[in-house]
Amino acid sequence: MDSEAILSSMNPQRDAGTQPSSFALDALGAAAVKAPARPSVSVVVCSHDRLGYVTACMDSLSRQTVGPDGFEIILVDSGSPPAVAAEMRRLAEQAGNAKLVRVDASGVSRARNEGARAASGDYVAYIDDDAAAAHDWIEQIQRVAAEHQGQPAVIGGKVLPEWEAPLPKWWPSTLRGVLSIIEYEGAGEYRSGEVPDTLEPYGVNMILRRDAMFEVGGFEEALGRLGLVLQSDEEVQLAWRLQDAGYSARYDSRIEVRHSIQARRFNPEWLLARLYWQGASTVRTRRLLGRPELVRREFLRRLVVEAITLPVTWLVPSTSTRLMALRWRHAYASGFTREATACGAGKRKTIFGRAEHRPC
Repeated sequence: MDSEAILSSMNPQRDAGTQPSSFALDALGAAAVKAPARPSVSVVVCSHDRLGYVTACMDSLSRQTVGPDGFEIILVDSGSPPAVAAEMRRLAEQAGNAKLVRVDASGVSRARNEGARAASGDYVAYIDDDAAAAHDWIEQIQRVAAEHQGQPAVIGGKVLPEWEAPLPKWWPSTLRGVLSIIEYEGAGEYRSGEVPDTLEPYGVNMILRRDAMFEVGGFEEALGRLGLVLQSDEEVQLAWRLQDAGYSARYDSRIEVRHSIQARRFNPEWLLARLYWQGASTVRTRRLLGRPELVRREFLRRLVVEAITLPVTWLVPSTSTRLMALRWRHAYASGFTREATACGAGKRKTIFGRAEHRPC
């Protein structure tokens, strides 16, 4: 099993039968209207108890080539402690073009959906709180949308790393993507051959046409980060649902952010947990897209990988480059097989925490 096969398997295949989530239609988003030549943009920043990061993110938005009258900011406070919540309110007030939305429930997908509900722009531009937008970020979003007559429902952009510490030598070169890094130069439609097949939109720099997002149901709240649980693929699943509904989903490297890569992630435990939950998220995504046969087709192969790599998990040193290549494959396969066999199991404890498993 090579790394390319693992990475490619994270991409659900296209299918016309999609499953919308429970995301309700908003009155402002119910009517699908053609985007203007220069579409309006609402930036959504979701944050939980990370004042330093979100302050830097808001600072980058204050330095855009498009003035504050040219876009709005929706700052979503996802259950931060009172002192941090008060500072976030102050940040929104100081910006002048921002409003604060408070979400008591945790979960990044829920926060992103609430941000979209509060937005008024033709496009909703998502940026993570630990990212900084290039000075022409808004300008490039509007330019790319206008070049394609407001048709793209998804626009993904470049994500360059801002390292808080050097990347360890044992880190597999094929797994820079799990740190939400996208360095590809170019533009084109996802899943069309115009850009690499493994290229996917990441929520750290993802722009959605608001009316189309409402039409297909928004982010699936069963996916995405939830506390310390490293679920993922919520943005990929939404992008593919939009494509399956007939919308355009494009990548353009002119739309650029810099993403702070936190030093606390540079340990084997974090990487293996991240790959475990990637395996589980792949299963959930395929089922939510109405493609359970893809899970069944791959299950035996993942079970074999899990079995033959199990002895490696007992060996030291844990940061050996060769051993890590086997250990991350074991973690991914374990997440895949455990999620695939968890139908109707309710809550089930795993080596990486407690996860809720839905019936197939």
